[in-house]
Amino acid sequence: MAKAFASAGDMEEKTISFTQVGEGLYAFTAEGDPNTGVIIGDESVMIVEAQATPRLARMVIEKVREVTDKPISHLVMTHYHAVRVLGASAYGAREVIMSDVAAAMVEERGQEDWDSEFGRFPRLFQGHEEIPGLTRPTTTFSESMTVYLGKRRVDIMKLGRAHTAGDAVVWVPDQEVMFTGDIVEYHSACYCGDGHFADWPETLANIAAFEPKSIAPGRGDALVGEEMVARAIANTADFVESTYKPVARVVARGGTLKEAWDVVRAECDPKFTDYAIYEHCLPFNVARAFDEARGIDTPRIWTAERDQEMWADLQG
Repeated sequence: MAKAFASAGDMEEKTISFTQVGEGLYAFTAEGDPNTGVIIGDESVMIVEAQATPRLARMVIEKVREVTDKPISHLVMTHYHAVRVLGASAYGAREVIMSDVAAAMVEERGQEDWDSEFGRFPRLFQGHEEIPGLTRPTTTFSESMTVYLGKRRVDIMKLGRAHTAGDAVVWVPDQEVMFTGDIVEYHSACYCGDGHFADWPETLANIAAFEPKSIAPGRGDALVGEEMVARAIANTADFVESTYKPVARVVARGGTLKEAWDVVRAECDPKFTDYAIYEHCLPFNVARAFDEARGIDTPRIWTAERDQEMWADLQG
């Protein structure tokens, strides 16, 4: 029996958790759905990741209002994906921050990504009529920037390519806590369809070098404590390498995309089948790994049409 396309069959609402990961720091999580981070400063609040729609963003705001009445002044997007950025208008933040590369990717492929993800995640895009358009930043940075929320320092930086070419992380030094976006996941499959497999392990090592006491990952539970952090980073690296290395061997011997699919299933199914969005991610991951192993450095743009064709070829 053919599997339902991507997450089209996943229409059950998830249970929300709002976990403290440090003093004045929270992770909004929902059983493998996209996470959002909250950083409370002396005078205002920074949000990390906007959610897919204003409807979902208001769920985040509701949780924020349970712990503070300070205004939301800053919104950081760790990358350009629609499920992360299209809820931005609900926050009313005066500053919307992205890396320069992420901002460029909004212009290059933001609409195609919106159309693509709308088909992949119908539940997340309930209430999409409220989305005013593509989310563009008010502020960009090349390598790093620092924001002060009163006395609280927040460092926003690029540590390398991984989930996308424009990935940023957010570091709160007074608590040694990092918000990593989708560079790190926990018991959720990494989406690698726009990723850079060869760079990803080094970027994870760069995160580990900060020795975070806690991490708010892109998906999955908040990672509180150095043991959980280390386990999640190692697990993410294993997922990425277990996807890419078998594909690279197939490409080296002149094999086909379908052969690459078969070897990745053999390698990854025993370890990751119970992870959130695993079946959803797998075809996109194999397709991107196949391209990268053939020397295609810039991920090809996913469109709604390309999504369906690839799914039918591999997962159908």
